[in-house]
Amino acid sequence: MAEPTPSEASVHTDAEHARAGATPGVMRYVLGISLVLAVVILSAIVWGPVLFHQ
Repeated sequence: MAEPTPSEASVHTDAEHARAGATPGVMRYVLGISLVLAVVILSAIVWGPVLFHQ
């Protein structure tokens, strides 16, 4: 197989330039907080009637 010409050569760039934006990592906090809230709310729905039954 022949060597690729410069126009056919692959272009390597990092993720930040490829996406044209920064990646601050905020999504992991959003997912973590959402998970905790979901567990708390569902636990309150399940255990609320049992604990506060009169």
